[in-house]
Amino acid sequence: MYAQTTNVRVLPMGTASKVINFRAPADKQDLIDRAVEISGMNRTEFILDAACDRAREVLADQTQFALSGAQLQRFNALLDAPLQDNPALRRLLSTPAPWER
Repeated sequence: MYAQTTNVRVLPMGTASKVINFRAPADKQDLIDRAVEISGMNRTEFILDAACDRAREVLADQTQFALSGAQLQRFNALLDAPLQDNPALRRLLSTPAPWER
């Protein structure tokens, strides 16, 4: 069974610019509401904070990675090393794309 949640509004510095609506199963809404009570936030703030935290996590996984000093040296050495000849890659890159044929 699904229950419609209340509107979740983006409220940066007191000015709402967009409305986000979604449906959630009743058990998930109950879980969120229990956490909301403990957090001291309202449901909108709680869901928006959680969604933004997860969005930052996903985006960081695509753009940032951590290396030790030794790993960074190895990484830089690989980037600076001359390319090895790869006939399969050379063939692929010299073949016109389907939309160019």
